[in-house]
Parts: sequence; structure tokens; C-alpha cells
Amino acid sequence: MFENVGSGELLVILLVILVLFGGKKIPEIAQGIGKGIREFKKAVNNVEDEIKDIKNVDKKDQNDVKKT
Repeated sequence: MFENVGSGELLVILLVILVLFGGKKIPEIAQGIGKGIREFKKAVNNVEDEIKDIKNVDKKDQNDVKKT
């Protein structure tokens, strides 16, 4: 998607963002994006942990069935 974006184009994009939002708003926007990314990663980790727990319970149940 962004394979063809060079350093010149990236610089122009950053300048446009600076002009649109101003120097004071950019840190606030970046902070909000950072919080969103952290919350997303935390949610993904929680889902992964739940899946691992379910797999462990299934394996334990299968071992209990084999013993009887």
C-alpha cells in the first residue's frame, strides 16, 4: 500500500498535517493514537489468553477421558 511513498512525499504529508492541526494539537493526537493502540494490544492479548485457557481445559478433559 505504501511501498511507493518516498521521503519527499512523506515530508509533504507531515507538513500538511502540521499546517492543518498546528503544533499544539499534534502531541495530543499522537497521545490519543498511542492509547488506542495500547488498548487494542491489551484486548488482543486477553483474547489470546482466553483461547490458550480453553485449549488447556480441552486437553485436560481429553486426558481425563483417556484415563477412565
